[in-house]
Amino acid sequence: MRHQLQVSDDPAGAAVELLVGGGGHLCITGGSTPRVAYERAAQLRSDWSGVDFWFTDERCVPPDHEHSNFRMANEALLAQADGAAVHRMKGELGPTEGAADYEREYEAAGEPVFDLILLGLGPDAHTCSLFPNEDAVAERDRPVVGVETPGMAPLVSRITLTLPVVNASRRIVFLITGADKADAVARAFAGAPDASAPASLVDGEVTLLLDEAAAARL
Repeated sequence: MRHQLQVSDDPAGAAVELLVGGGGHLCITGGSTPRVAYERAAQLRSDWSGVDFWFTDERCVPPDHEHSNFRMANEALLAQADGAAVHRMKGELGPTEGAADYEREYEAAGEPVFDLILLGLGPDAHTCSLFPNEDAVAERDRPVVGVETPGMAPLVSRITLTLPVVNASRRIVFLITGADKADAVARAFAGAPDASAPASLVDGEVTLLLDEAAAARL
């Protein structure tokens, strides 16, 4: 993996710059740190014409559910992103049909290469909803798959992009903060690629936006 390491006291700010300056196909993720970035991006840019927003993964819940990645992103950014096209993963359809629906939408759009994909990292070194040693990690043919049983809470089924789509992205950015992620950061980015640490299998033009606590073991 080729990655650029940026350690700062405001990694979300670096993500904001990429979002505000971005165009084309942008793929976003869930999580508390990304939410801060989305809220700040919404304050700095109102016209998002020419931007298509996609999602890395989604929980199989309705779009207004507290666990919905779409709900978070919509409240923080998308509802104010005038001119943008939003491609929502329909978690309410369940993992199988929800994945098939998103696959159809992705193919109908011409199977776009993402100009920017923003990723998070779980304490088990998962990214998207690609959990350690699960079948979804090994998927190389389909762009989107369902995950019946996730590797960590909340224990609801998921829909996720697969590694070939992630790795094809022009700019891959991990936004990671907190001491509770330090071990996972080391497993994902300081060791050999391993399916037990799915983020270690992300390959391409990778930038790591970390705070000092998350980077402590690198």
